[in-house]
Amino acid sequence: MKNIAIYPGSFDPITYGHLDLIKRALGIFDRVIVAVSHNPSKGVLFSVKERIEMIKRVTQGLNKSVSVEDFDGLLLDYVKRKDSAVIIRGLRMISDFEYEFQMALTNRKLDDSVETIFMMPNESFSYLSSKLIKEVVSLGADVREFVPPLVQQRLKEKLASSSKNTRRIKNVRCK
Repeated sequence: MKNIAIYPGSFDPITYGHLDLIKRALGIFDRVIVAVSHNPSKGVLFSVKERIEMIKRVTQGLNKSVSVEDFDGLLLDYVKRKDSAVIIRGLRMISDFEYEFQMALTNRKLDDSVETIFMMPNESFSYLSSKLIKEVVSLGADVREFVPPLVQQRLKEKLASSSKNTRRIKNVRCK
């Protein structure tokens, strides 16, 4: 049995819900690779490099068996390159299920040697999403209960910088 699990996602940004799944996956698998996707269609706030750096820093104390990498292209190709046969996916709410189920069945049809394992985060994180976190931070909310302190600080810095750029653009006069 291959004991390497791939946990793919955009992680824009990583939340305590993501960290919960990583910790719990380490209880099942010898090694977990957090695979950060290059998905430009998602409209990410942080670059791949920034996301990887944040994830590495917040998982530093977990276990030497966690690694963080980026990937581009078909997830199944990446899973095979990493000599794995397991994809970890998180299910927060029933609304996640339809999309995740569709992806898992498609992946199985493309390569039935790779299994998708669904994990539910602790119920205290079941409503969290990176999109929601970005939205509430942009409105001034304190998100320390949802993300590690480093992530909260980076969110504030990034959103402050992007709002300055937006104000600058709005103040440009057209002749």
